[in-house]
Amino acid sequence: MICNLKFEKPQFFIRKYLKFVLNIWMFTKINACLYRKTKPHIAHLKQNNIMQKLQLLVLCLFSTFLAFPKGIEEKKSEVKTETKTEAKVETKTEGEEDKKGSFTFSGYIDSYYIGNFNKPASRSNLGAYYARAFDQKAGQISLGLVQTKMQYSNEKSDVVVDLAFGPNADLGNYGNVLGALGSNTNTALAIKQAYFNWKATSKLTFTAGQFGTHIGYEVIDAPVNFNYSLSNLFNNGPFYHIGLKGTYAFSDKVSLMLGLVNNVDNLNDNNRKKGLISQLFINPAKGWNVYLNFINSNEANADDNGNTPDAHYRVFDLVTTLQATDKFLIGANAAFGSQKGSYQGSAALTESTPWGGAAGYLSYAASDLFSIGARYEYFDNTSGARALLNRLGNGTSVNSLTLTGNFTLADGHLLIKPEFRMDSYKKLTGTGESGQQQFEDSKGGFTKNSQSTLGLAFIYKF
Repeated sequence: MICNLKFEKPQFFIRKYLKFVLNIWMFTKINACLYRKTKPHIAHLKQNNIMQKLQLLVLCLFSTFLAFPKGIEEKKSEVKTETKTEAKVETKTEGEEDKKGSFTFSGYIDSYYIGNFNKPASRSNLGAYYARAFDQKAGQISLGLVQTKMQYSNEKSDVVVDLAFGPNADLGNYGNVLGALGSNTNTALAIKQAYFNWKATSKLTFTAGQFGTHIGYEVIDAPVNFNYSLSNLFNNGPFYHIGLKGTYAFSDKVSLMLGLVNNVDNLNDNNRKKGLISQLFINPAKGWNVYLNFINSNEANADDNGNTPDAHYRVFDLVTTLQATDKFLIGANAAFGSQKGSYQGSAALTESTPWGGAAGYLSYAASDLFSIGARYEYFDNTSGARALLNRLGNGTSVNSLTLTGNFTLADGHLLIKPEFRMDSYKKLTGTGESGQQQFEDSKGGFTKNSQSTLGLAFIYKF
């Protein structure tokens, strides 16, 4: 600790000190003369010694005074030097940190229990065809996903390695099941994301590698979504891409992303065609964000000669969020897609076949510890283009309602989410179709066209 000494009116003390020293010196001289006139010689010698000691004391006091201001100035000079040195060291340290960058390690683990009111004999929530994305098992405590995410960032670049393990990781990264060495390895299955960003300028950033899709409102990561179960829009859209993209920020309110990618949700491309992806971000007002997303690709398998048949997979997607108040959030997602030709080996569609849906989201934060939210969704795949089919293998449509609570505990690390969900499908009324409905009953028959579940999810993030 350095103390700064401050002297008020130093000239006043200097004058007083000099006057005091001068009086003592005059006293010693006058007193010595008077003493010699009145005292014997021996006494005079003793007195002379005393006078000499007094004079020496005066000189010492005077020399101390002369040295004192110099000491103060030296101390001030040392303080200034130390301050400048400290400032230089701090500046250098901050600059070195910017160049060296920072490393972060984060992730989460989630598990859940879901009770199905239909009590299906198989204890499956899937129904006839993929009614759920991840939470597929009923009547048991299930492990969801374990994420470990490592990120290094500096002033000019970032690199992200996002690894996922567990049942939901296998479902989310299903297209990576064969690694670079083929069937002899499956380590690529753990890669959820692996990419780097190069900040070419303050406005332009390039990204290369495997990254999560820009399509849709929801993501794979359970802590990010308000609802635990995932929507049909998510389940029937792309999960991830491998390719190259660039993002240009015109301002903090408008940016545009364009990219070229391989086929959807796959480690290895199935043809020589490349897909086009784009996203236009607009911030019309404070708290209101709009994303206009697009993808167009050819997902048909190449023939024996390496030629790619005429086909397309195309999605127009709108996502918007509005932070109406500090506690109330409104969200919406609408998608319109079409397919023509074969989709990664599926039966070829001779015409452009549409599909789509819409979802609305509401959430309210009652306190720092508890919030509640709802999602309503309609998804239409009556054309049969996507994987949401009825028991007869034909396209169908579904209305879904999800109510979710969110308890935030352990300083924000632990999330507990109770959730109720109801899915209602179009009922089959044809002859002999009473036993060909969407969901299974307790005896193993498909007699239910709707399904209601009540569950509890536990998510720990770090």
